[in-house]
Amino acid sequence: MATRRCCCQASGPEACSGSLCHHQTFHATGRVQERQRSGRPRVTTQREDRFIQRQAMQQRMATANNIRQRLQATTNTVVSGQTIRNRLHNFGLRVRRSVRGTTLTANHRAARRAWCTQHVRWQRQQWAQVLLTDESRFCLEPADGRIRVWRRRGERFAEGAVLERQRFGGGSVMVWGGISTRLRTPLYHVVGNLTGVRYQNEILQPLVVPALQAIGPRAILQDDNAPPHRSAAVNTFIQQARVNRMLWPANSPDLNPIEHMWDELCRRVQQHHPPPAKLGQLLQWLQQEWNRVPRAFVCNLIHSMRQRCVECLAHNGGHTRY
Repeated sequence: MATRRCCCQASGPEACSGSLCHHQTFHATGRVQERQRSGRPRVTTQREDRFIQRQAMQQRMATANNIRQRLQATTNTVVSGQTIRNRLHNFGLRVRRSVRGTTLTANHRAARRAWCTQHVRWQRQQWAQVLLTDESRFCLEPADGRIRVWRRRGERFAEGAVLERQRFGGGSVMVWGGISTRLRTPLYHVVGNLTGVRYQNEILQPLVVPALQAIGPRAILQDDNAPPHRSAAVNTFIQQARVNRMLWPANSPDLNPIEHMWDELCRRVQQHHPPPAKLGQLLQWLQQEWNRVPRAFVCNLIHSMRQRCVECLAHNGGHTRY
């Protein structure tokens, strides 16, 4: 025998019949059967809900109105954009800020997979032989879009609530550096445009070659595929100097731990109060903080190479969390 039970706690064959009560039928087998509830009926079916979920997963940057239009064109079901958002919320999908990454074509992903497959089994002793290098540019007034202020409603342009910025970030400085588990090179200031000849005369000869000699006879140079690094003059010098150079997949800054070194350097400089007022002061603080970064921090970055390769392979050569 089935027993009716409603929200007013009444039960039995003659339970409350109020129109506002949500009735459930309890069978002797323990199965619960939902009865018709009051209120507006659901406008989408479970199949349409799954269609909405698939559209959001296939086109993650699609808006709710885009999905609504596709649903209407496919199933002839007319719903509002808010209904689309509600269905996606039920599946745990929320609108969040996207992560910026480099463009990865099919060739880029294939090259990244091949490189990670080759290096995923490298031990820490092997990575200790690698000198990781890169350039980075630091602005005098960085604007990452995350600065917040305390203000009341209507105080948007109040004194102290407006972040004053100069055009083009107030100028910038470009620096080059190299790290390994055994040493780090001096932070070199790159003035103007870096060409292949300048890269050879100002960086490779005075900085890279001595660092590789200090690491050991099996030392390896890692640099990306920037045009100055792959010029004919640089390639000739690399061969003449008998420098072991690591092949590097294009558009793969997430595989290079020195990128996190730049982030740490930027955070350390931003902790200075007041902030640097001139480019010369910014360069001085960058060079000071470069030498103050603990060696253990650098070693932890390089020790993450295996996990970077594992995650890249897991994503089929795609973007990683690094």
